[in-house]
Amino acid sequence: MKPDGFAADLRRKPEVLERLAATLAARNPWAQVVPKNVDRVVLLGMGSSAYAGGVAAARMRAKGLTVTSELASSTLLPDWGAGTLVVATSASGGSVETLNALDRLPAAAHTIALTNTAGSAITERCRDVVELAAEPEVGGVACRSYQHTLALLLALECHLTGTDTAALAASVAAAADGSAHLLATESDWRPEVSDLLLGPTGTHFAAPAHRYCSAQQAALMLREGPRLAAVGCETGDWSHVDVYLTKTTDYRLAVFAGSAWEAQLAEWTAARGSTVVGIGGDVPGAGYHLRYPGDTDDDVRLLTEVLVAELVAATAWQDYAAR
Repeated sequence: MKPDGFAADLRRKPEVLERLAATLAARNPWAQVVPKNVDRVVLLGMGSSAYAGGVAAARMRAKGLTVTSELASSTLLPDWGAGTLVVATSASGGSVETLNALDRLPAAAHTIALTNTAGSAITERCRDVVELAAEPEVGGVACRSYQHTLALLLALECHLTGTDTAALAASVAAAADGSAHLLATESDWRPEVSDLLLGPTGTHFAAPAHRYCSAQQAALMLREGPRLAAVGCETGDWSHVDVYLTKTTDYRLAVFAGSAWEAQLAEWTAARGSTVVGIGGDVPGAGYHLRYPGDTDDDVRLLTEVLVAELVAATAWQDYAAR
């Protein structure tokens, strides 16, 4: 992995997203590969792919579909028989756990690879392929491919619910605009946000359940690049699993806005003097709020907000590499 390459990958997010938006406005890439008799869907992946899959599956279940997201490493994969669609996601196309899971699936399942790497091992193991179209990530970190995984899984939701992709394409285009704004104004907000969030005992991220993957991915970016301690949590669950650390550590928390449980979280962080940064909305108890165009739309938030953590991680990683 390369810190300068990672930073360069982030800079290209808006233009690559804009191309994806144009593709989705023209067609839904799932229309030609999903069988007509699909009754159930299994999303498989590891790491970032699994984070995106967890939220995508929850969204589809909320629409009445039978969908689950599973870690490919699990020995408890669903055996749902005929009518099952399995979407195996791997940006590199070579995740060994995902390839292994494909070998363990019931023969009746129809498999589709969702990947950023044409001709990779996963494309040979699956019946069909949907391309992420995130372009090569020279830094070696799944950043654009994570964002595109979310967008393409939302497109799968559109296909399975009989909805066209016009609104999704608009959200992807708006996410490109929001990302461009964050990049253009980075020097205005990133130094202060970095100072607030990169504490001596680690960094924490919270996001609402319907965007939980944002907190997971944000924390992963700090662990994967600059190798800093970071944890992602769901905002409501925070009061049950993470609150305890506010009493004994120099607690630093970024809250991706949009949860009904932010006030409950703020009661604890305010009482214990924790450092809180609100991203994409006015978060109770936050000492700093970072806003960007389009952040009142939940799908735009989902596709944009992790860039804040990625830019913090990129600079910290470059600083570490320069020592």
